[in-house]
Amino acid sequence: MSIRAFDTTELATEAEEDLQAAHETAWRQLLRHRSAVAGLVVLAIYAVTALLGPLVFNQYNPAHQDLSNVLLPPSPQHLLGTDNYGRDELLDLIYGSRYTLSLGLMAVVIGGGVGVPLGAASGYFGGWIDLLIQRLTDILLAFPNIVLALALVAALGPGLKNVVIAVGVSSIPNFIRLVRSEALKVRQLPYVEAARALGVSSPRILLRHLVPNVLAPVIVLATLQMGLAILVAAGLGFFGLGVQPPTPEWGELLGEGHNYIFRDANLITFPGLCIFFAVLAFNLVGDGLRDVLDPRLRS
Repeated sequence: MSIRAFDTTELATEAEEDLQAAHETAWRQLLRHRSAVAGLVVLAIYAVTALLGPLVFNQYNPAHQDLSNVLLPPSPQHLLGTDNYGRDELLDLIYGSRYTLSLGLMAVVIGGGVGVPLGAASGYFGGWIDLLIQRLTDILLAFPNIVLALALVAALGPGLKNVVIAVGVSSIPNFIRLVRSEALKVRQLPYVEAARALGVSSPRILLRHLVPNVLAPVIVLATLQMGLAILVAAGLGFFGLGVQPPTPEWGELLGEGHNYIFRDANLITFPGLCIFFAVLAFNLVGDGLRDVLDPRLRS
């Protein structure tokens, strides 16, 4: 029997089966994690509101302005009153959930979509590839997230698409560093070394064996980065560099409302609470995922 007859897919299959079983166990443990369940409930409420709210109030145009009804107090017609553009504050929050949550999700997708492959390549190949990627990462990490996002928006201009790009780019270094550290461990596992010995191509090893085995910490980081992305986007909106009015994004609502804080505190209270609970929910879920996916933290 030749060495070539030994198929590394057997080792990889066993590892994947163990990984799948571990994920199923982790999911059951997550559902018993009280704080994580609380976060999941809050996120479920936000998701239902974002998806079904515009369908229920489809006759309402979120960009419509009624300057004859600005800054109205709460009433049966407007449960939370109206803002400085005459828009219903409650409906603005409902429609704004779509923009804010989608913005955070797309930004994390960009950060993970770029950071995971770069981190995997950096940790697996090493050498000059690792050196180049890590020096670029160091440059990005030299700037706080909000400062880097501000610089990118200043260069690209305000708007939803540019905010997504700016927030996504600011999250790339975190994914690179995490995946690189995990790739340094995985590349020394027996089935990866066996695959290299049998001449399996590096791209196939990365896609088939390495990346799937680093997804657990990536999922935890992505969950935590969602909360950070929402905060950074809200900060840009507060400074007037994010989503532009009359698009009802939570950060934009907060930025517009602070000018009228002494006339109607609701204009900043409710958008601020929406941002607070969204970030808190993602952090609770992220902490719960970390607890159930990290063997060192399991009880």
